[in-house]
Amino acid sequence: MSKLYFTYSAMNAGKSAILLQAAHNYGECGMSVMLWTSGHHASDPDAEMGEIESRIGLRAPAHIFRDETNMFDAIARRKVAGPLNAVFVDEAQFLSKDHVWQLARVGDNLGIPVLCYGLRTDFQGELFEGAAELLAIADDLREARTICHCGRKATMNLRQDSTGGAVSEGDQVGVAKSDYVSLCRVHWRERLDQSRKV
Repeated sequence: MSKLYFTYSAMNAGKSAILLQAAHNYGECGMSVMLWTSGHHASDPDAEMGEIESRIGLRAPAHIFRDETNMFDAIARRKVAGPLNAVFVDEAQFLSKDHVWQLARVGDNLGIPVLCYGLRTDFQGELFEGAAELLAIADDLREARTICHCGRKATMNLRQDSTGGAVSEGDQVGVAKSDYVSLCRVHWRERLDQSRKV
């Protein structure tokens, strides 16, 4: 039986690079994959294709998922068109609960492994909807690790304003990746506490 995988981490752990390397490995073995990414950062709101790009410069074209996307139907159509050996999903935290169940059905009913990569929590320490559902139902959970400036494992994402101050309120989505820093829980909490005292 094909599985639903979720690889999660704080920001800057190289999730997109890991995804692109794994997809490349499938291609090197003569296998076909389908890549997906979120429409949250797409410059064209009607675009069907976007790009997965890692901070180290790796990139590949990818289908865009939005709230209204039926991922099961799209993947099933792609499978009818020719062999499909795996599905990769970047920015998986932005999946809806319905999307996650559609992807589970891809594994269960179509026999295609689905590998999702994304953040576990937002800048307030709250689970994203997609991450919560993946943590609940994925067959295989994996953590990609990065470190805090202190050397401990970074598990939290701190949002910063233009002066470098910690931000504790605001929309969950829609801020540039450069506005975030990955921290251990101790330093994340300290930075938030400092900003509240100002």
